[in-house]
Amino acid sequence: MNTLYYSEFESPFGTTLASSDGQALYNIWFPGQKHAPDSQHWQRNDQLPLFQNLQQQLTEYAAGQRHCFELPLRPQGTAFQQQVWQALQLIAFGEHASYGTLAKQLGRPKAARAVGAAVGRNPLSIIIPCHRVLGSNGQLTGFASGLTMKKRLLKIEGLYQD
Repeated sequence: MNTLYYSEFESPFGTTLASSDGQALYNIWFPGQKHAPDSQHWQRNDQLPLFQNLQQQLTEYAAGQRHCFELPLRPQGTAFQQQVWQALQLIAFGEHASYGTLAKQLGRPKAARAVGAAVGRNPLSIIIPCHRVLGSNGQLTGFASGLTMKKRLLKIEGLYQD
């Protein structure tokens, strides 16, 4: 297995923890996010250009100056999770989809719950835009970083108003 490096920094979304093999991002976590992996063997390296690019792009996104992230990604998961995460990347800024729609796109129309589970395990939140997935009636559903964060992200994209 490749050595994983990490950086912890302040972003517009709070203390952000990211991991990388030096070439691509593996994970990003925000305060209170579920499903964090075991990071005890990671090596800290705040100087990786990839982490600096991530920090800059998150800042631009939060300010409404960026609609698409341009970072190399290498999320780790099952083949099905990988399919779901690829489908999430096709949901454009300011657009949304439902779990059922994603399941149909993947050729598994009865797998909305499985899609939801894969969305919840997305290790690259915001970058792979799982916040753009809503319930079948357009209602907000769960989010690994909490509904407050999901509302904030949807607000940035013009998809949510208080």
